[in-house]
Amino acid sequence: MNDLGQDLELRLVRYFTVVAAHQHFGRAAADLHVAQPALSRQIQRLEKHLGVRLLDRVPQGALLTAAGRRFLPRAEALLRAARQAELAVREQGESERIAVGYVEDLVITAAVRELRRRHPDAEITTRYLSCRDVGALFDKRVDALIARAPLPLAVDDVSSTPLYQEPRMLVVPRGHRLADRASVTAEELAGEEAAPCAFETADWTSYRILGAGVPPIETYEDKLELVASGRAIAVLPVGDRRSSLRPDLVTVPIEGAPPSQVVLVSRKGDPNPMIRNLRLAAEAVLSAPAA
Repeated sequence: MNDLGQDLELRLVRYFTVVAAHQHFGRAAADLHVAQPALSRQIQRLEKHLGVRLLDRVPQGALLTAAGRRFLPRAEALLRAARQAELAVREQGESERIAVGYVEDLVITAAVRELRRRHPDAEITTRYLSCRDVGALFDKRVDALIARAPLPLAVDDVSSTPLYQEPRMLVVPRGHRLADRASVTAEELAGEEAAPCAFETADWTSYRILGAGVPPIETYEDKLELVASGRAIAVLPVGDRRSSLRPDLVTVPIEGAPPSQVVLVSRKGDPNPMIRNLRLAAEAVLSAPAA
């Protein structure tokens, strides 16, 4: 009597194919790293389940019965199908994974939320990057980067998608000679010496600290402290609201300055489909904050 009410165990099917390949229980047991009596019992379980004898035990080893010869190609096909199903699921799981980097003041919550809504089973993580983390994209700490252009990355090595633009503002300490101005012009700021950051590569970079003799500054908080102390002034995108949290700082619009461009960047040729999905989600929901 067979066990048709129970599911066929793939483990037992695999044991059968190995015994059939070796035509010997001892060699099959060694290959499977199981004890020979245990292997024999598992084959008996399979035969009971199917209701037929699959192997004849002979002095030289084991021979397939007529039922065993009929079952063997189907058993091998069943194991191949199971393996292909497993690989397909693993590949899908690996493809639905992305680490998204973002820099400085950018808020990417809306894009990440939209990406998760569209791909609820994907593994989506975010990583804040400072100006010292310019290599995060190419050492694969992140798969995509949402940042402000220009970036010190070779054009031939990256794919870049513009998302939105923002005008610039000047940040000065309260009481500064420019603090009460309705606006300033880009020409008035020309010639000011800038303190560099690793993400800055051009005259109109995203975050600029201006002042004679100002050393390189790593943290944003130290930049604001330098401005508040009167030793420097800062040029920031208007979407950067962090300076407004300090009552000792004042923001002034800048006329005639090129806008700050927010971009999504990834490694050129990266086959990860979640990068395109992120791009679509970001384009759908990210826009410049109101000035």
